[in-house]
Amino acid sequence: MYTYYLTIVLAPLAAAVVAGLFGYKIGRAGAHWVTIVGVGVSCLLSMLVLYNMFWGGAPAENISVYTWAVTDGLRMEVGFLVDRLTALMMCVVTFVSLMVHIYTIGYMHEDPGYQRFFSYISLFTFSMLMLVMSNNFLQLFFGWEAVGLVSYLLIGFWFKRESAIFANLKAFLVNRVGDFGFILGISGVVMFTGSLDYATVFAGAEGIAAQNIEVFSGTPWNAMTLVCILLFIGAMGKSAQAPLHVWLPDSMEGPTPISALIHAATMVTAGIFMVARMSPLFELSTTALAVVIVIGAVTAFFMGMLGIVQNDIKRVIAYSTLSQLGYMTVALGASAYSAAIFHLMTHAFFKALLFLAAGSVIIAMHHEQDIRKMGGVRKYMPITYWTALVGSLALIGFPGSSGFFSKDLLIEAVKESHWHGQGAVYWIAYLSVLLGVFVTALYSFRLFFLVFHGEERMDAETKSHLHETPLVVTVPLILLAIPSAVIGWFTAGPVLFENYFGASIYVDSAHDVLTHIGETVWHGSLGLFTHAVLTPVFWLAAAGAFTAWYLYLKRPDIPETIKRRVSGLYNLLDRKYYFDDLYIKGFAAGGRSLGQFLWQKGDQLVIDGMMVNGTARSVGRLAGVMRHIQTGYLYTYAFAMIIGLTILLGWLIWFR
Repeated sequence: MYTYYLTIVLAPLAAAVVAGLFGYKIGRAGAHWVTIVGVGVSCLLSMLVLYNMFWGGAPAENISVYTWAVTDGLRMEVGFLVDRLTALMMCVVTFVSLMVHIYTIGYMHEDPGYQRFFSYISLFTFSMLMLVMSNNFLQLFFGWEAVGLVSYLLIGFWFKRESAIFANLKAFLVNRVGDFGFILGISGVVMFTGSLDYATVFAGAEGIAAQNIEVFSGTPWNAMTLVCILLFIGAMGKSAQAPLHVWLPDSMEGPTPISALIHAATMVTAGIFMVARMSPLFELSTTALAVVIVIGAVTAFFMGMLGIVQNDIKRVIAYSTLSQLGYMTVALGASAYSAAIFHLMTHAFFKALLFLAAGSVIIAMHHEQDIRKMGGVRKYMPITYWTALVGSLALIGFPGSSGFFSKDLLIEAVKESHWHGQGAVYWIAYLSVLLGVFVTALYSFRLFFLVFHGEERMDAETKSHLHETPLVVTVPLILLAIPSAVIGWFTAGPVLFENYFGASIYVDSAHDVLTHIGETVWHGSLGLFTHAVLTPVFWLAAAGAFTAWYLYLKRPDIPETIKRRVSGLYNLLDRKYYFDDLYIKGFAAGGRSLGQFLWQKGDQLVIDGMMVNGTARSVGRLAGVMRHIQTGYLYTYAFAMIIGLTILLGWLIWFR
């Protein structure tokens, strides 16, 4: 299996190098074939690893590939930890990436950066695989920063657009904030355990939890709480949790295939995976878990609200991603790590499907993205319509879809998770994710109805050329629609209630809510499906979809009336709670003003004016005075020597 693991990681890297360095020689076809084959090999081998783990009973493997450096007893290695959590993530990443690679042939076929794009997305896949397969914090951090770097390149892929440059810089800077906390958390792990290896750190977790550290003098903090919160700050940046969420909607400036890859299977899932991997640490700090669940609840509800007022087809789906990431984070805070990873898996399929379906519409509409200029697309694009419907139903948790199983059971887990002394926090989180169901259905079907139903609002020229996209685009849609529709039926029980993850995820017995649900609520996939109409989740989703139908198809005049009557709320949502104003006009402008002040008053006035130029001027003035003493006459110098000698002798006689 060692050879398999190396091949899984290195095949996309080798393909990225070939497409990137030799793309001009191998041409467009060569670039897409080499990367598709590379990622396809990784996908097949990942599925084989998952098969051996789940059905073949193969044990988890912790392998050291090579030692990079040893300093003061601290070993820095490259290695693989391949267990059931890793195997699941490997399959999700490589399968979605493979679909995106195939889809890109159709979406980017006219783009001059064709070979460069394929090189980037293959490199993105390699980076994410290095992250999820790592067995130590050093390699985790390498993969963490690598996905950040490649996302920067892909968001700004169309680098001649000012908006794209702004967006990738925004993503880069916001993630630097999260990554600063992340590296501090890793430093804390090393300080308390003296190791970067997962196994060693997890074995010493009790020792970390037993120690205190004074961040501020006289105020002791539990060491585990501090380490976990710092690690979670990193997850807040990568997985776009409030208030570090502002970069993700702007990532829509990149081509649609990369939007699908970032939002579904790579960068934004890294934070969720990391917290689940670190469950042996987080389980020892209820304070850190409370922080996680609060941040997740805020993100799930309030970021979903923003999707209601967006008119860009990709931005609506982007805010959906923010909200669903909040759901996963809430599950992590409730110690339902398996539920979070299960929703991550199902979300990867239907969110990639929705983004690629949106891209199909954008292609057909000649790159028009405003949903107010669409409508009635259903009869022109039947395959895109039906696959988008499958994705939308999965997103809102329609009974029987993959999202139904993952979201319903996640919400049930949050409902049952209330610890002593922290019940209020968990009830607030439960209400947030419950109300988020209505919001999700409202913005999802607002998008669906405005794009595919109702009157045709596109111009005559666009309508005359409107037709279904080619097979290279629609085949990935169909292949993603299949797991979006049915995968929950077969995986919900094993993943959540039959100990699929085993030792990959640790949950304290006092927090093990999924075991409790498995014993009291779970009666199989069919049982959950037949009782779906009895749950508030179903009725809230139905109410959201019905509201969208009534407001945007039956009475389209009402939304404009509501907008006028509650203009304050609309402006609050339209301005995204003023986060961009705070960051751009507050922090960024304040930073520029401070830099300008330091430049003018500090550098130009003090350093240049007083120290550098001032010293030069002082020396010049002194030299101007001293040069008048130099007369060139011998008797002047003899007189000066006599005066000096007299003073010296007088000083010796006087103080003798």
